[in-house]
Amino acid sequence: MIVDTALREREARGNPIRVGMIGAGATGRAIALQLGTPAPGIRLVAIANRTLEHGERAFREAGIAEWRRAGSAREAEEAIARGLAVLTEDPSALTACGAIDVLVEVTGTVEPAAHVVLDAFDHGKHVVLVNAELDSMLGPILKMKADRAGVVVTNTDGDEPGVAMTLFRYLRSLGLRPVAAGNLKGMVDYYRTPETQRAFAEKNGQDARKVTSFADATKLSMETTVIANATGFHAGRRGMYGPACKHVREMAHLLPADQMLGPGLVDYALGAEPHTGAFVIVHEESPLKKAQLAYYKLGDGPFYVFYTPYHLPHIQIASTVGRAVIHRDPTVAPLAGPVCEVVTVAKRSLKTGERLDGIGGFCSYGLIDNTASARAMAALPIGLSEGCVLRRDVPKDAVLSFDDVEQPRGRLIEELWREQYAQWPVAAPGSPATSIQQAPAGGIR
Repeated sequence: MIVDTALREREARGNPIRVGMIGAGATGRAIALQLGTPAPGIRLVAIANRTLEHGERAFREAGIAEWRRAGSAREAEEAIARGLAVLTEDPSALTACGAIDVLVEVTGTVEPAAHVVLDAFDHGKHVVLVNAELDSMLGPILKMKADRAGVVVTNTDGDEPGVAMTLFRYLRSLGLRPVAAGNLKGMVDYYRTPETQRAFAEKNGQDARKVTSFADATKLSMETTVIANATGFHAGRRGMYGPACKHVREMAHLLPADQMLGPGLVDYALGAEPHTGAFVIVHEESPLKKAQLAYYKLGDGPFYVFYTPYHLPHIQIASTVGRAVIHRDPTVAPLAGPVCEVVTVAKRSLKTGERLDGIGGFCSYGLIDNTASARAMAALPIGLSEGCVLRRDVPKDAVLSFDDVEQPRGRLIEELWREQYAQWPVAAPGSPATSIQQAPAGGIR
């Protein structure tokens, strides 16, 4: 039974999936608006956000007129039973709430989000991660813990990893062989900062640090890492190739054939039409099948580009919610251990004693690298970088290692990363021993 049919049946039975959302920033409000439409068979019943006013705004914009503040899971359950939405500052009021079926984590944080996700697992809750920041670093260990708890953890359709994986799985179901997948990206400039991105962020009602991570390749690297861990594909080099092209279909001829036919590649098309969405490249050698694909205007092969010309995180998330709760089918989840990681790279020359400001900050950007390479040099994951203090000077564009920094103590994410490292002490078979080279920095190429 396909998802839309199953959701409509739940709507007809008066048994919609009850969604609790953690985070009410720009993306969270957009999700609330979509689920408040409402989506058939799905209801947004609760929001947790540290600033209550933002949660109230999300409810108002979603057309949800009545809600109650709750300080505990019991209060949340009572309110939901009376048909009222719930607003709280305390995520645990939602993770422990028996009237919630699935949590959507949309904070974009790492340490706070990790606590929420594990607490959700402990209470038998499925989790949808609109959080590549957390998923790219700890997705494998979180998937292992979700499996043990008997719940689903998944990235979401609508974000590029979900768009790519939905297309990947569809093509594979047709008997085609995917060999590469990735994003369409308008620009990359490693040296963007919250200051350079402030005007754009304010114009679009977004956080300047978040927008910086979009521009400086960090978010791109996190999203393609999620794809890599879900497909087993590798990065051709640290930072990927990112060839500039006019249309995404040109990617069939711009990526190394031997690497696509080997481990498979994650990468991105720079400046390519349709300027949004995700792509998957398949390989076909059969002369008869190649003739058929040529007849249908897909080119001469043997590599063929399929793409989805949009990504709509707040809209497409309904599909992921339905798949997770009804079919226990994650849209995007790691196959096993990490294939790729996002390493921390100095955005400028850094001095001894400086404190790193993490994702989307002034100090560093993140680049995807193969796990074997990252671990060989003890590279510091970008998700662990915030709050670290430099033990030595680090030049611009150098990869930071654990030896370069003093880490904050007592963090759950550090504990989980070490557990993940111990669970999968070496990269998946076939990983390159080292990166080929770092991709060049700069703007549109």
